Amino acid sequence: MNQTPLAKTELRTLIKQELYGDILPFWMRRMVDRENGGFYGSLTNDLVVDNEVPRSAVLCARILWTYAKAYQSDPRPEYLEMADHAYRYLRDVFWDMEYGGVYWSVDKEGRAVMDRKHSYAQAFAIYGLAQYCAASGSAEALELAKTLFAFLELHAFEPENLGYIESSGRDWMEMADMRLSSKEPDCRKSMNTLLHIMEAYTALLRVWDDPVLRRSLGELITLFLEHVIDPQTHHFRLFFDDAWHSLVEAVSYGHDIEGSWLLVEAAQAQGDPVLQSRAAAAALAMAQAVYHEGLADDGSVVDEWRPDEPGRPEKSWWGQAEGMVGFYNAFQMSGEAYFSEAVLKLWAVIDARFIDHRYGDWYKLVDLQGRPVLTAYKAGPWECPYHHARACFEMIERLEK
Repeated sequence: MNQTPLAKTELRTLIKQELYGDILPFWMRRMVDRENGGFYGSLTNDLVVDNEVPRSAVLCARILWTYAKAYQSDPRPEYLEMADHAYRYLRDVFWDMEYGGVYWSVDKEGRAVMDRKHSYAQAFAIYGLAQYCAASGSAEALELAKTLFAFLELHAFEPENLGYIESSGRDWMEMADMRLSSKEPDCRKSMNTLLHIMEAYTALLRVWDDPVLRRSLGELITLFLEHVIDPQTHHFRLFFDDAWHSLVEAVSYGHDIEGSWLLVEAAQAQGDPVLQSRAAAAALAMAQAVYHEGLADDGSVVDEWRPDEPGRPEKSWWGQAEGMVGFYNAFQMSGEAYFSEAVLKLWAVIDARFIDHRYGDWYKLVDLQGRPVLTAYKAGPWECPYHHARACFEMIERLEK
């Protein structure tokens, strides 16, 4: 399809309607726990709440980011109220008053279920707090974000080979098993955690121009360029020991296309023109690799590839959302029409198969035949509004330019 100005206008209108007419109202209406505070543990696709599911700091921080961004983009009081609600819960319930940092998960009464200090959760807390500061001007939120940055630099930073370890105990002492989940190998460092620390530091730098933070972000970008991205395949390597030896042979197409645009965003915020040039070249090569290897026949993004199994039997909502931004970012950098056409195909798949036109929001998993996986949560510890809402924000802003 020719990417004419009219087509861009139509796509922007559809995405804007989805964001402001579906995604944002859904989470305000369905997930706020007025009785216990915070947000429900989970929600099924037919809107049944299960409040016995532990609440994750990652979900709370992602909701905080989403509604702070919404308020910054369109200053409606209800968006700020939702962001305030998430902020208070992150500050008052997830924050460890004895050792600092945020717990991984709590129950509906606010008691810690998993009290480890995973670097991934600290990163998302920084990300949400920085956006909340940008939207509301909260000095307190900025101080909390600065504190988390200091904790990561002190307890998670690995000085010999650089990068950040996966996790620490509640008291920030080293753990034997640092895994983010049982689905992953036990490793010292992972692409996923490093990617979201980079994302968090990018957001924090926008509201706090600190030279140590700027240097740390530059180091992270360089690590991605020199260790995380495979220079032969242009895919992310996923799991590492301290010395950056890759531990698993696999490809995560969703993370590749997400990371391609986050890498460019980080380099632009960091400000080093050499890093910006290197990041742009790497991002374009990654987007091309996903385009040629990671798309299904209908234009949707395949989740992953592993040599020892046929692949995951579902496609995730977040891979499609990040695919739109990643391919459009590549189109903006290269001018290649096939990238913009990929965005339009992805939106068609999203509208037909991922958006739940009956109950609202998006199905989080769709099988290879295009049918929603109804046993997956609509909302839960990982099932959040951040990926698809952020994709909408990004696409609206990029299509306006």
